[in-house]
Amino acid sequence: MGRLTAHRPVVRVRLGDDGASAARRPDALAVEEPLEIRVAGEPVAVTMRTPGHDVELASGFLVSEGAVHAQDDVRAAIHCGGPGTGGTENTYNVLDVALAPGNRPPVARGFYTTSSCGVCGKASIEAVETVSAFDIRSDPTRVAAPVLATLPDRLRSAQALFDRTGGLHAAALFPAEGGEPLVVREDVGRHNAVDKVVGWALARGMLPLRGTVLMVSGRASFELVQKAAMAGVPLLAAVSAPSSLAVELAASRGIGLVGFLRGDTMNVYAGAERVDLDGGVVPTPGRPGDSRGADRVR
Repeated sequence: MGRLTAHRPVVRVRLGDDGASAARRPDALAVEEPLEIRVAGEPVAVTMRTPGHDVELASGFLVSEGAVHAQDDVRAAIHCGGPGTGGTENTYNVLDVALAPGNRPPVARGFYTTSSCGVCGKASIEAVETVSAFDIRSDPTRVAAPVLATLPDRLRSAQALFDRTGGLHAAALFPAEGGEPLVVREDVGRHNAVDKVVGWALARGMLPLRGTVLMVSGRASFELVQKAAMAGVPLLAAVSAPSSLAVELAASRGIGLVGFLRGDTMNVYAGAERVDLDGGVVPTPGRPGDSRGADRVR
């Protein structure tokens, strides 16, 4: 757990009626380090991440790339020596994954992915919009609006590393009927946090993730909807806004997409039939006269 945070001296400045005061103090920072993901010894991608749950991260990444779909598709994963070490020093920043026979590794990315980008290095939009192996439209999952309203606080209460650093995104998987999260993961990259959640589920044979809600602490980008689609998640909820492309992808895949989930309000941008209002459903987003193109549930 020590590599998840680092302590550095900072100068804490405080403004008051008598002017400014300054004091040196240690501060906890979220660790950010590169992880090179290899398949059968061949480099596939490098991502900046918070160390920890690396096998989940790599497995979830391979799900999002369409390389694996089930628990048995990943045979083994091992940390190995980093670039330039000759394989003699284990930096724990290189993970080599062995796939089951018949599973092809994804096309290698052209460059590393930052902690804010999960699809960087893709050659085309067609390559980004990977087709999921799961039929989400056939999943009848509906989630009560009051249940959705509880998820941000449940996620926030489980963010132990955020409490210490204030610098991490989080993702959690919840059962559609509500209750405690099945798993919560934190990372400097929002896409990494989701990959870790998906990798956790893959290792337990839970894909497709029917009957679940994926809750994220930030915005709902295209890449997060794409990852939800590849894992068979029927509803993605976020505390902030989605992008236009995220809404388009969610609608095309039959995924419920909820944004601005805060307090007693939320905006339903796609898959309104998945949000239950006392036995009814939210009206279809984009009604005439709705300038935001989404229905707000209160």
